[in-house]
Parts: sequence; C-alpha cells; structure tokens
Amino acid sequence: MPIGSRASARDLKAAGEIARSPAERLRARILERLSASQKAGTSRAEALAALFPRTVLPARTYEDLTAALLSGAHVLFFGPSGAGKTSLAKDLWELFPKDAWTVQGCPVLDHPLSLVDPETSDRFPPCPICRRRFAPDHDATRFDPGSVDAATVPAELVQLHEGFGFARLQGSSEVFPDHLTGNINLRRLEEIGDPMSPLVLEPGKLLQANRGMLLVDEIGKLPLGTQNVLLQALQEGTVTPAKTRESFPAEFLAVCTSNLSDLDNINDPLSDRLSSLHIGYNRHHADNRRIVAVGGGDRPSGYVPEILTDAGIRVVEAWRLRNSDDNPDIGEVGSNRTLIDVAARTSAIALLEGRIVPSSDDLRSGLIHAMRGRIRARSGESFQQNEKRVAEFVGQYIDPALKRSAGVYWCRYFRGPLKENDANAQSLIGEGRRLATDPKLVDQLRTEGQLFPQFRAFSAWVDSTEHPPTDLGNRTAALEEFRLLEKFSLFSCPEDTDDDASL
Repeated sequence: MPIGSRASARDLKAAGEIARSPAERLRARILERLSASQKAGTSRAEALAALFPRTVLPARTYEDLTAALLSGAHVLFFGPSGAGKTSLAKDLWELFPKDAWTVQGCPVLDHPLSLVDPETSDRFPPCPICRRRFAPDHDATRFDPGSVDAATVPAELVQLHEGFGFARLQGSSEVFPDHLTGNINLRRLEEIGDPMSPLVLEPGKLLQANRGMLLVDEIGKLPLGTQNVLLQALQEGTVTPAKTRESFPAEFLAVCTSNLSDLDNINDPLSDRLSSLHIGYNRHHADNRRIVAVGGGDRPSGYVPEILTDAGIRVVEAWRLRNSDDNPDIGEVGSNRTLIDVAARTSAIALLEGRIVPSSDDLRSGLIHAMRGRIRARSGESFQQNEKRVAEFVGQYIDPALKRSAGVYWCRYFRGPLKENDANAQSLIGEGRRLATDPKLVDQLRTEGQLFPQFRAFSAWVDSTEHPPTDLGNRTAALEEFRLLEKFSLFSCPEDTDDDASL
C-alpha cells in the first residue's frame, strides 16, 4: 500500500498484519535481499557486500555484521577515525525497512494492534497518551486492549524519517539525559489543558527512534549519566521523560560508533549490550581504489588520470603502514576521507593553474593539501611540525608510488588488449611519442580515421575504463596517460606486478 494510506486497527487485523520489533523487521529485509541475490546467481560475499553499498570492507566484516543483525543485536562499530564507521551506519539505515503502520496522531508511532490485541500490547506496550485516548473515560488505569473497539483506532502507513523512527545523536560531554528522554512541556500542558494531547510531549532522541533506529556517533564521549539512560532503554525498552512519572515505549535498533581512544569511556554494562565490530582501514589496494570510486561521486572534481589517482592512494597507504593511528594529531591523515579528498584537491590545484588535466606535480601538491588538512591543529608549532612531516613523507614516497601505478597501468593494457604482443606494443609507443610532441599530428588523429591505429585502440580503452568527460575527449585523456607511462613506467611489465599490491 502507498505511504499515507489510512485504515483502522480492525482492517489490519483482518489483513493479517503482525507487529514486529525493529530487529525483526530488519532481519526480514536482510533475508529478503539475500534470497533475491541468491536467485540472481550472486555469490554470498557479493550479496553481503551489496547490503551496504556505500562502504568497502573486508568480506569477514560484512559477514560478522550481518550475523549480528540477524541475531537481533545492537552494534558498536569501533576503529580509527575516518575508517567508514559512520558511512556503514548510514548504509544500515538505508537498508532498514521504513514503511510502518502507526496510530494516527501518536507522537511515538505506536503500532495500532498494540491498542486492540492483548498479546501485542503485552509485547509492545502503547504509550500513556494512546492508553488514555482509548481507555474508558480517558482513565489510563482502565485501559484494556481486549475491550477497545478496533474500528475506532485510526491507522496510517507512514515512512520512518528523522525524528520519527530515526534519531541521530552526536556524542559530547554536553549531551545530558533529557536529550535522550525528552520531557513533558508543562507550559504547553497548561495552555492546552489536555494531558492526552501529543503536543505536550517533547520526545527525546530515544522516543524519536521508537520502532526504528538510533545512531549514536562517538558513544564514548557521552557522560556516564547519559549512557545509563541509554542502557536502561536497551534493557527495558521504555523511557521516562523528565517531569513525568509515565514510561513511553523506546523499542529501537541501536547502532553506535567509537574511535579507539574513547573505548575505555563506555561503561561496561552498556558495552555488554552492544555487539562490537572492528572497522579498520582496508589492507588491499583494490579495496581502497573502490573507496575512492564510491566516495568521490559526491565531490566536485574534474578528470584526474587513473595513474595519478592510483598513485595518490598508494602514498596514503604507505602513510598508514608507517604511522600509528593512535596519535590524535595525525590519526586522520591516513583516513578514508583523505583517500577520497586527494583526487579532488589534485584537480582543484590544476584548475587554479588554468589546466584541465592535472600533472604529477599537481598530485604532489594535492596530496600535501589533503593530508595536511587532516592534521589536528592543537597549536601553531605542533601543526607546523606535522605539516613538515607530511610534506617530507610525500616527497619521499610519491615517485615510487607513481612508478608502481604506471607499471600496473601499462601491464593491465599490455596483458589485456595487447595480449602481450611486443610488436603492437612498440607500434603504440612509437605512435604515442610522435603524438605527444606534435600537436599537428593530434589534429590529424582527430580527423583522419586510418592514422595511428594502435593509439586509437589505446584511446578507446582509456575512454571505456576511465570515462573522461565528453568535453575533454578520449584522445586528450589517452595522451596524458601515455605521457605518464613514458615518464614513470618505461613501458616495462615485471612478472610480479600485481594490481592489488600495496606500496
């Protein structure tokens, strides 16, 4: 049925509607997606990864997370800053089924059957406002789900959204318990004069998340008292807003994140309620390349040759290998956010210089800009020291990275389209060198279809694999890649060249 459909609790009972917890609804959605993938012939690993399309993680992480969700567990993603924890949590919300039958006008989205079916009411108690609304003489103490006329309970199919079935909380020392519980607005109650009105309730984050999902970023930064309120909600499924003695339902899936440095700040009882999953940086170069491809789609950037993009990733990978992510001042320098930012910065620097296609020098500057931008500025002196450290690191590792990336790029073409044909390879090299130094020949390449057959084939391959902007043209992109190949690869293809190898 479409969102906004109206019915009554009697209609829902007749249609066989069943009230389910958020965890049960998510479990059904996951199994449905996995079944569809299986029927389509998708491998198990690919099907699990497809559940979380905006993240790139090891196969075991996807499997562990899916198993935890199918079991109904609340989850805690912990790991270094910028590893993709929040992106994974957002993917979870995208996966979560958002259509839900609710009692029309209920501020916390009670399920209509909780008011008319004793078994459902016992499992998912309705809120005090709805109990009074449907009790004889509006006396909550006389509420009996077995005696409520189901035809009088209005139901509406809604789509869960921010504030109604989804709430996000950013961990901070200033997040106090009433941010989570909400409160009864006594002034509004005095003005309205009706304690049954949903307008008197100001739902906190836990009530806003009822029947859906609660995302807590950096849970370890919450004060102990606030953590205890969350713990109570996870244990009992209820919350008591400030200035009232009545409990409201708070049934939700909790998805929390934490940096490594804050793990000790999560109190033990709360930590015990969460299934912990480590979200670290990817160790495989191909996975990091996919992160840039997925995350870069939201950035305004022009064309960056694949060799430069790939080399930028390798430099950041080298930083990760040689620097600890426990140092808070430079912990984010090697983050996924830096990976994604390098190409955009490289393109921006070229545009500032009036060039459409970046050079290797632009990549050097782009790396320094992106990595320097992730240094935590605690003082001018420490920032300058870390800035110098980044610049020296880039200077040391950029040329080896460019050589590696150019070599991989050439080998991919040599072993693929050229089928390791040395004669055709030498023809391509000769044609490319002539074109790279003679603009008139480039004009002939565009107008005369029989000239430079090997370079034309190379241009078509660049176009199909890199998808340069149409206004740039594949000839220009291919020439830039060829220049990088000649400068850094020397058109050699060692036996150990591996696309997935890190620097």
